[in-house]
Formats: sequence, structure tokens, C-alpha cells
Amino acid sequence: MNVKLVLLILAIIITAGTFYYTQDLVKELEKSEREIVELYANSLEFIAGPTSNEDFTFVFENIIKRINFPLILTDSSGIPTSYDVGSGNKNIEIDSTLTQSEKEAFLKNKVQELRKIHEPINVTYNINGKEQIFNKIYFGNSEIIQRLQYYPFLQVIFAFFFVAIAYISFTYLKKTEQSNIWVGMAKEIAHQLGTPISSLMGWVELLKLKSQHPSEVINISDEMGNDLNRLNKITNRFSKIGSKPILKINDIGLVITNVTKYFEKRLPQTGKDVELIYIQPKPINLMLNSALFEWVIENLIKNAIDAIGSDKGKILVAVQEHKDVVEIEVSDNGKGINSKNRKNIFKPGYSTKNRGWGLGLSLSKRIIEDYHKGKLILKNSILNEGTTFLIILEKSLKKNSEKIKNERS
Repeated sequence: MNVKLVLLILAIIITAGTFYYTQDLVKELEKSEREIVELYANSLEFIAGPTSNEDFTFVFENIIKRINFPLILTDSSGIPTSYDVGSGNKNIEIDSTLTQSEKEAFLKNKVQELRKIHEPINVTYNINGKEQIFNKIYFGNSEIIQRLQYYPFLQVIFAFFFVAIAYISFTYLKKTEQSNIWVGMAKEIAHQLGTPISSLMGWVELLKLKSQHPSEVINISDEMGNDLNRLNKITNRFSKIGSKPILKINDIGLVITNVTKYFEKRLPQTGKDVELIYIQPKPINLMLNSALFEWVIENLIKNAIDAIGSDKGKILVAVQEHKDVVEIEVSDNGKGINSKNRKNIFKPGYSTKNRGWGLGLSLSKRIIEDYHKGKLILKNSILNEGTTFLIILEKSLKKNSEKIKNERS
């Protein structure tokens, strides 16, 4: 689903939920305040009754003091008679510098304002069996209700900023990721092309030296042909990125052998004393795209070579066959990977070196997990001792091919 749409829907849900809850709370508070006013009106009716001779201290201490909202008591015609009811400054405030006539005009205007907020409550008396209105109580909302009424609008503003900030952040992260991918792709292409190009340059120099020895020239030309084929493979691999590759039955041992033989002849050109060990297992047929799977093994071996310093290095490629899966381990005795970097090594564009690893491991993981429905993990790594990567592939051709078929459909 579109992330931007999700953010918008989330903001709408938050705003609508908050608005509904706030309005429900406001209604409950308004109901409670109206009950207080009605109780106050009933108290006035009872106090004014001809038979009343009770002590009304309780009424004034427990009812009137609870009035913390604007309230004006008028006569039956709407002329204000009292406004200083309730808990002091939370009721009607009038400028003390106003004249009496100005105060009366102010209160009349206030009555009209309160009428728009709530219907007045009538104070009635029974005279000769008839109910007559002697007073009217006009009241408004308390300060807390007024605040709550504005709260949904503030929530809308906050939701808008939330969506805006989330959108900007998402866009920035997406652009950063795209930038990292392009940078990583450029590094990876240079990294991939580096080995065969260096080899070709070396073969050219040898040709100059061995031009008088036809047999050696033939061998050198064969190796140059291998490097040119490798360049063709590299371009073919990059052309497959983003499309569904065709998987065929391949002997995984032979596929890995093709890679190790290529590196064995070119290890001396790295300037490092590195031994590449690979024991070819018995034939194990799996659904593979041989070109892409070779790329994965090459990436892991290259990373192992880069991790080995000036000391004698050893790279071991081991294949283990189990009941349901086949495991391929690529181990080295190099410098290892720092613990803080381990969680990032498969991220596009991430690299701790000037070249390589920008996309190599990221692409390798995608090739194994997305295309071959297997797993590529960092099994272990110890600083200054070495690193082991593990590839796990389904052994069952039927099960493996069904996974791939379902993914394509």
C-alpha cells in the first residue's frame, strides 16, 4: 500500500477519533453543568416558598460554590438582577470603572450572548395553583469546556504537521536510499569490472614479453578469452537485475568450481598470499540461475580476499548436503567484521571500504532469497580471526520449483 495514503488515513482516523471523543466529553460536562444550574433554580424556588424556614447554608456552600461558569439571574422579563453567583473570578467579570448604566448595558449584552449558548432555565413559583415565572437563569460554558471545544481544531493542526513531517521524512529517506543505491551500483560495477580488466592488462604485458614463444602466446590468448567472457558475464548479470531470471537444473558443485578455478589463476595478481580451498562434492542438482549464483559466490570470495591482510590467508568454500537443504559456507581468516557493522552489511550502498560491498552483499542476498528462495546470512565473525557466510538452499527440486512458480504467479 502507498505509504503516503496510509499516513493520510492514519491522520484522518486520529483526528476523527479525537473529535468524537472530545465532543462526547463536552456534552457530558455541559449536561453536568446544566444539572447544577437546575439544582440552583430549584433551590431558589424552595427558598422563596411560603413554608420554607430551613437553614440553607448547605445550598450555598455545596451548590452555589460549584458554579464556575458564566451565570446571570434575571427577572421574568430578562432584566439582570444578579451576576456574582459562584466561585468568584470564574463567573462574570465586570470592569470596576464602568458606571451603573454601563454595567447594566454590559449585562444585557452578556445575557444575549448566553442565550445563544444555552436555553435559559426558568425559576417558577406556585401562586394560587398556577406556575408563574419569576426569574430566568442564563448560563454559559465553563473554561474547561471552552478549551475542549477548541481542542479538535488544534488536533487537526497537529495531525496536519504530523502528516507533513512524516511525508517529508519519508521522501527524504527514499531519495537517500535511491542515492545510496546508485552510488553502490557504480561502486559495484567498478568492483566487478576491476578483476577482469586488471587481468587483461596483465596478459597484454605478458604478450609483449612472450611474443617469441608461440605456445605461451596461445595460452595467454586463451586466458584473455576467459577474461573477455567474464566481462560478458558481468554485463549479462547486471541486465538481469529487476527481472525474474530463468532457473534451470544445475549441479551446484560444478557452478562453484567454475568460480574457484577462475580465482585460483588470478590470486597471485592480488599481491596477497591467499590459499583458496574448495573440495568439490558429489553431484547435487538444484534449481539455479548459474550466472547469478556464480555472482554470489564471487562476491563472497572477493570480500574474503579483501578482508585478508598481509599475513598468509586462507579461504574455504564448503558444501554440505543435508536431508532437505544444501548449505554452502564461505569462510576466511581475515580481519572480521565489527559487531556494530554486522546489521548493516546487507543494506544497499553500505560499505566500510573505498570500493565494493556497496551493493555486492545486498544483491547477493536478493539473488539467494528472492530469486532462489533460500537464505544468505552472516553465520559468524570474530575480529582478527575471520568471517563465515552461509547460504542455505532447498534441496528438493519439486519444493524449490513450486516456490518459484508461486512467486511468479
